[in-house]
Amino acid sequence: MAATIKDIAQKAGVSNAMVSRALSGRGPVAPAKKERILRIAREMGYVPPRMAIAVSPSGIRTIGLCVSSISRSSSPYVLHQILVGVYDVLPPCCRLLIQNLDRLKPEAVCSSPCDGYLILSQQERDLDFFQLAIKKRIPMVAISHRLPLDVPCVTTDEAGGIAKAMELLLDYGHRRIGIIEGPQGEETTLIRHAGWWTAAKTRGLSPRQLPVESGNYRYRSGKSAALRLLQKHRELTALLCFNDEMALGALDAARELGLAVPDQLSLTGYDNWDFAGHSDAYLTTVERNTVQLGAEGTHLLMEYMETGIRPRDLCLENRLVVRRSAGPVRRS
Repeated sequence: MAATIKDIAQKAGVSNAMVSRALSGRGPVAPAKKERILRIAREMGYVPPRMAIAVSPSGIRTIGLCVSSISRSSSPYVLHQILVGVYDVLPPCCRLLIQNLDRLKPEAVCSSPCDGYLILSQQERDLDFFQLAIKKRIPMVAISHRLPLDVPCVTTDEAGGIAKAMELLLDYGHRRIGIIEGPQGEETTLIRHAGWWTAAKTRGLSPRQLPVESGNYRYRSGKSAALRLLQKHRELTALLCFNDEMALGALDAARELGLAVPDQLSLTGYDNWDFAGHSDAYLTTVERNTVQLGAEGTHLLMEYMETGIRPRDLCLENRLVVRRSAGPVRRS
């Protein structure tokens, strides 16, 4: 088995962090100690994961962005924003290869040209690919979603974000609130569900009394879910939507039913994508900052590739953006 930073640290009698600084040339290490660490690394045949240094004669590294179910269970806006964040910080010595896991067999990792992976997936069927990558010691960082594997991740406070939107509606006096969630069983849906549920319960509102419909994060599913809720539960005064695209669908559903927003129906979304602030919507929403997700994920992956040390997980805060689609409940 190839030597690791931990092996070198044990033999040299120093910390993993010191070995990392000595190998990467970043951070303070006494010259004599650094020389000893490098000598031990050479003697033990240490090679950075996937030869992160000088991976090709030109010195170009290849980063794979692994995405699953692009067109079915996530908004293309999220992928676009993450790509913006990745390209904002990707160094010139790196190129990006986008890989669709729906069409990629797990064994493809054996012949992959990638030196590290950024992962945008919450599909259980993708785990075989990632497990093989771990066995081959290819550095990986998950973006937006955690994996049930020992893989570092950059996420946002999904539960806290949706709780902020629910608390705003409650502050406005709404008690008859319909919920439009994402695909059932997906991690994002489960976390956001827990967020609004806890917020409602904390404020003395029984979560079980609030009607829930599911969508797939796309416009049409949001509109259909809103029509079902509003036609079946005519007493509703607000809709809490799990993303902006479904919220825009819900906005059109309300208009078709002759409901004025926000006078008769308040709406909230999640993501704060570009159209959320358009004058026709002016959507109250939660800013998830997906650009920063992509940027921070890339920073962590580059650190992982250079040092071989698993970076710490990172969780980013979300910001409530209050616009005109939500307001105080109209008293009868």
